[in-house]
Amino acid sequence: MLDIRYVRENLEAVTEAMKNRHASWDAARFSQLDEERRAAITQEEALQAERNAASKSIGAMMAEGKKDEAEAAKERVRAINDELASIGAVREAADAALRDLLLATPNMPADSTPVGDDEDDNPEVRRWGTPRDFAAEGFEMKPHWDLGPELGIIDFERAVKLAASRFILLGGLGARLERALINFMTDTHTSRGYKEWWCPAMANAETLTGTGQLPKFEEDLFHTTEGLYLIPTAEVQLTNIHAGETLDASQLPLKYCAFTPCFREEAGSAGRDTRGLIRVHQFDKVEMVKYAKPEESFDDLEAMVADAENILQLLGLPYRVISLCTGDIGFSAAKTYDLEVWLPSYNGYKEISSCSNCTDFQARRANIRYRDPENFKGSRYVHTLNGSGLAVGRTMAAVIENYQQADGSIKVPDVLVPYMGGVEVIAPE
Repeated sequence: MLDIRYVRENLEAVTEAMKNRHASWDAARFSQLDEERRAAITQEEALQAERNAASKSIGAMMAEGKKDEAEAAKERVRAINDELASIGAVREAADAALRDLLLATPNMPADSTPVGDDEDDNPEVRRWGTPRDFAAEGFEMKPHWDLGPELGIIDFERAVKLAASRFILLGGLGARLERALINFMTDTHTSRGYKEWWCPAMANAETLTGTGQLPKFEEDLFHTTEGLYLIPTAEVQLTNIHAGETLDASQLPLKYCAFTPCFREEAGSAGRDTRGLIRVHQFDKVEMVKYAKPEESFDDLEAMVADAENILQLLGLPYRVISLCTGDIGFSAAKTYDLEVWLPSYNGYKEISSCSNCTDFQARRANIRYRDPENFKGSRYVHTLNGSGLAVGRTMAAVIENYQQADGSIKVPDVLVPYMGGVEVIAPE
């Protein structure tokens, strides 16, 4: 969440930033609650000082035989205690309301985040690779939702029978391809300095609050009767590994990665990308997370984007990088790059990775600090970063479509052949 002192001292800047983000923000309500809280604290401190002085005087009065005055002082102490209880309730209510307000307030966009209204205002940073021209090759491209079932590697109908719509069932070399992509991505990231973790697929409310999914996005989460939630991304677990801890500056940056299944209700997305593997309730993803020093975090973001790009380049998949504008960045992010892979079925680019610097927004919620005695006293909040490395289902869709051949088979990308047990072509069963 945002630092309350920062908000108090930069109220106009926060208001402008929330306007640029199209976020609900009530500056007057913040000021009112902040004033109530501070006034209550001032009253408490004054009453506590008076109570302490009165309590000290009672013994002296009793020793001097001033029983009436001592009783009056005792009565005043009792009255002060009642006043403190009443004022304390006011302060606690203002504290709770302020916390709720700040928990629902998104991060401040970085200065380098472009100002814009929506995805149409996201500037393109660069492109890599050239999309195939299937017409020039003499055959008509098939979308993955047709080609996958024809090859017997994706079964949408039986997935609905087993669960519901927006779930998928992979069979044969489809299941093998999913595992191949997961292992290839994880091996590649660990070779570049990321420590791999194997995380629970469920998280408690405190953990999800730490990364910003709760309380604002509860409707997008699957939850259990025991009060746990199925994770929407491994970011939740990897970022909270060090919740409540103080790290040493010499450890930073910490680079973590993990494969997990991810679960999302996708509330409010009815009618969007309902065909194929693009928007489903359960999908696999390899996630990257970094804990960084504030002065290095934006360089670490660029490096994380390069790590995600490396996966796409090794797979030979054309993509582009865009910088999300203020109206399109996620709740916890200060700056975000999206990587969009070329999908022939869309005749365009589709998001496959989102890499964000959340600055100290999540660290403040999860209380993750670091010490650097050579440069400052005490401790400060780390900056946390996260990025998809990559979304596996969307990568599979991109491989199927971009590597399809005229005879209806799929050529396996060279880097995946060892992970596929030497299989070079996925042909009809």
